[in-house]
Amino acid sequence: MVLVLDIVNMSQNIKIPVAAPKFLGNEIDYVTDCVKSTWISSQGEYVSRFEESFSKYCGVNHGVSTSSGTTALHLALATLDLKPDDEVIIPSFTMIATANSVSYTGAKPVLVDSEPKFWNIDVNKIEEKINKKTKVIMPVHTYGHPCDMDVIHKLAKDYGLYVIEDAAEAHGAEYKGKKTGSLSDIACFSFYANKIITTGEGGMLVTNNEELAKKSITLRAHSFSADMHFWHRHIGFGYRLSSLQAAVGLAQLENIEKFVNIRRNNAHLYSKLLGEIKGITLPPEAEWAKNVYWMYSILIEDNFGMDLDTFMSKLRDYGIDSRTFFYPIHIQPIYKDKYLNEIFPVANELSKKGINLPSGNNLEKKQIEYIVSCIKEIKTDNKK
Repeated sequence: MVLVLDIVNMSQNIKIPVAAPKFLGNEIDYVTDCVKSTWISSQGEYVSRFEESFSKYCGVNHGVSTSSGTTALHLALATLDLKPDDEVIIPSFTMIATANSVSYTGAKPVLVDSEPKFWNIDVNKIEEKINKKTKVIMPVHTYGHPCDMDVIHKLAKDYGLYVIEDAAEAHGAEYKGKKTGSLSDIACFSFYANKIITTGEGGMLVTNNEELAKKSITLRAHSFSADMHFWHRHIGFGYRLSSLQAAVGLAQLENIEKFVNIRRNNAHLYSKLLGEIKGITLPPEAEWAKNVYWMYSILIEDNFGMDLDTFMSKLRDYGIDSRTFFYPIHIQPIYKDKYLNEIFPVANELSKKGINLPSGNNLEKKQIEYIVSCIKEIKTDNKK
């Protein structure tokens, strides 16, 4: 454990970000090869190689790469031909992209509160939000912990609904031994720079449904017609991933299990060292789940002795970056007027108490020890 005296010295020399990408394989070689080939657009071979490899990793037949996780979600919804009166059920506690992707289609995001144990959508509150307008249930595997999918599957079957996993944060996570991405009609991932594997910016839609895969491929590229290229019978999108990005993604994918193990091992070390500190709730992992801890996320409870803003400010003084949890959809300025008569107490509580500590693939054991030492010092100083 780092001594308190060392903390002061270290804080002047280091900056620990919340997350940063790690490149330890063929990224440079693949990108160089891609550049030399001159096939750097979405038509390059690395795009198809990445799509095939990632979908295989997830245990499904089709992968359709996109320019971001958000565009993957929108594309997935667009393949289902949602109409303005349609509704999509999502958790209120999620990143804004989940709700926005629904709004892009003209459909309505219908919000459900989270459950307090694993922080995901409360599956016991979904059915009360289903009506004749409901078309999709979109669970989010929050911070890398999969949702309880069995209940969602039953509801979808009973009411004839589609299920789309928002798996943006959950590469390699598992539900009852099955990987996220294989648990629904369509699943969507993000490859933003802070994700477990990255293409810088990028995303992927994966599915076992060949018809939906083919349709999404057409919509992804402006709906060019097969018989007359510059002839468009449908409104499509410019959502393609470049071969340069895919080259990075393929190299990252070759080391995904290493990256998942890094996140899990670091999370276990964090939990071991933080477990003795009163006022901190550690991130959960259900017995039926494999949490990949995209973020090492904790709750700062009232008996910790200070509010979240003060705590984060003190971490910054020690050179440690952190992030709040998501602000729920129902309090966002662009959405709050739509949900004035609804209450989401668990989402509110998570947002109020939650903080993400440094979690990236580059994070080292000594840095975690340093961070925990600082947290203990902050708590001790607050008592003086």
